[in-house]
Amino acid sequence: MGKKYDQVKEKFDREKRYGIDEACDVVTKLTYAKFDESVDAAVRLGVNPRHADQMIRSSVSLPHGTGKTVRIAVFAKGDRAAAATEAGADIVGAEDLVEKIQGGWLEFDSAIATPDMMGLVGRLGRVLGPRGLMPNPKVGTVTMDVAKAVQELKAGKIEFRTDRTGIVHAPLGKVSFGPEKIKENLEALLETLHRLKPSTAKGKYWKSVTISSTMGPGVRLDTNEVQSRVEAGA
Repeated sequence: MGKKYDQVKEKFDREKRYGIDEACDVVTKLTYAKFDESVDAAVRLGVNPRHADQMIRSSVSLPHGTGKTVRIAVFAKGDRAAAATEAGADIVGAEDLVEKIQGGWLEFDSAIATPDMMGLVGRLGRVLGPRGLMPNPKVGTVTMDVAKAVQELKAGKIEFRTDRTGIVHAPLGKVSFGPEKIKENLEALLETLHRLKPSTAKGKYWKSVTISSTMGPGVRLDTNEVQSRVEAGA
């Protein structure tokens, strides 16, 4: 991985399970890139995603956002199209937007649609689905209030879902945010995952929680502390 990576590894204990506060402090110090590295979380949950009732998919509004500019496409007509534009959507359309995407254009990070547009948007399932861009009512991106949805995404609302191994990957912001803002974003994610725990999930729910910067090593958290913190905040 290079000398700089090896030097960074010496700054923390790879075998230790850190508390939330200390982990967020440590992760912001394990950086060496010349750019403002992103900080991400990988949370392995005690769920079986092969069972529909244990597949977790939702969204959470991070208190401090992600530090990234989110490009939003909105499928809407009439007054709602106008409202989406006013709210800050990067592109708004209907049949014309569908045709543009079918032609290969995919320069957006999230998509929102009004319910009446989903029949039209459904034609893009093979294109948007694999990229995680398909509007979905479970995460609030199929809605009549497109203006609110646009504003929430611009402000830092993120979508997440368990992958096939039961891991949720989510951004927590930038190293430049500092430990406190990273911690508050992480707590918002963990508290949301706690509320979403499936009633059919058995055994230990928090298998592992790791946070890392773009170029830095992973810092593992004490899952017992994670559980006590989220339960105290519930």
